[in-house]
Amino acid sequence: MDEAEVIARLRRMATAPEARGLLDDAALIDGLVITHDSIAEGVHYLPGDPPESVGWKLVAVNLSDLAAKGAAPRGALLSITLNGDGAWESGFLDGIETACAAYDLALLGGDTIALPAGAPRVLGMTALGRAGSQVPDRAGAADGDALWLVGTLGDAAAGLAQLREDPGATGTLVEAYRRPLPLLAEGQALAPHAKAMMDVSDGLLLDARRLALASRCAIEIDLDAIPLSSAFLALRGTSAEARMFAATGGDDYALLAALSASFDPSTLSLPTSARVTKIGHIAFGDPEIRVVSNGHPLALPERLGHEHRPSAAAPPNAASPITDRN
Repeated sequence: MDEAEVIARLRRMATAPEARGLLDDAALIDGLVITHDSIAEGVHYLPGDPPESVGWKLVAVNLSDLAAKGAAPRGALLSITLNGDGAWESGFLDGIETACAAYDLALLGGDTIALPAGAPRVLGMTALGRAGSQVPDRAGAADGDALWLVGTLGDAAAGLAQLREDPGATGTLVEAYRRPLPLLAEGQALAPHAKAMMDVSDGLLLDARRLALASRCAIEIDLDAIPLSSAFLALRGTSAEARMFAATGGDDYALLAALSASFDPSTLSLPTSARVTKIGHIAFGDPEIRVVSNGHPLALPERLGHEHRPSAAAPPNAASPITDRN
C-alpha cells in the first residue's frame, strides 16, 4: 500500500469529528491542536547530518503544522530510538532542547526504544498547541479566493542537492534544509482570516493539490509569482526549470493560505521578515491544480512533490530525504 491508500484505509477508523476526516495535518480537541510527525534516517534527513540539526528539525516540522492552524505551542511528547554508544543521541537531544527553548515548547513525556545495531533511526514527536479563535483546515477554499504563500520556496531542496554533491557543503541553503523555521507568528496572524491553510512541506504543487482535493475546487498557480530567496536565485537563477524545481522540491515549511479576494494580508501585524506573496487563485471546477507562466498553461511535471511509497513501488526519482508531512 502506498501513502494515499493507507490514509484512505485509516479514514474508515478515524470517524470522530476531532480527526477532521484525516484531511488535515492536525486534530482539534478541547481547544488543543494536536499533530504528530516522524522523521527517518535516509528518508527525511541524511545519515551524515549533524544530530543537533536532526533534533531541531523534528521539533520544527511539528511546529510548522501548528503554525498552519494558527496555534500557539503548548507541549510535546518525544519518541526516540537508541542505537550505538549514545553520542548521536546526546547531540540529537541537544538539538531538541535548543528548539524547545527557542519556541517555548514544554517537553511532557514520550517513549524510548533500542534498535538493533545498524538499523536506521526513526524519531517521532507529538506536538500540542493552544487553538486560536479560528483553526483553518484545508477544506474551506472557495471559487474566487486568492491563493497566498508566506515564505519562500526551493531553499531546502537546493541545500539538499548541494549536500548530495558535497557532504561537507555549508551555507544558507544547507541551513534551510537542516534547520527549518516554523512560521508560528505568521500563522497566528493569518488564521483568523484564512478560508483554508496548510504548510508546504512536500512541495507546493503536491500540497496545493491536497488543498484542492479537500476543498473540492481547482487551483491555478502562477509559476512566475513563486517567491525565491536571494540565495536560491544566486545559485539557480529564475528560469522556468529553476522555478519548477522550487515548486516541487519540498521541505519548505512555508504557509499556503486561501483568503478572500478582497483581503490584503499585508495589512496584518506580521514579523518584519515575513514575505507574503499572492501566487494564484481558487476556481470552481473538479479538484485539480493548473500551472501557468506568462499567462500560458504549462504541463504538470510527473513528480509534483514527495510522497511515500514502498521501495518496490517507488519510481527511480522518488527516493529522497525530503520530508512528507501529509
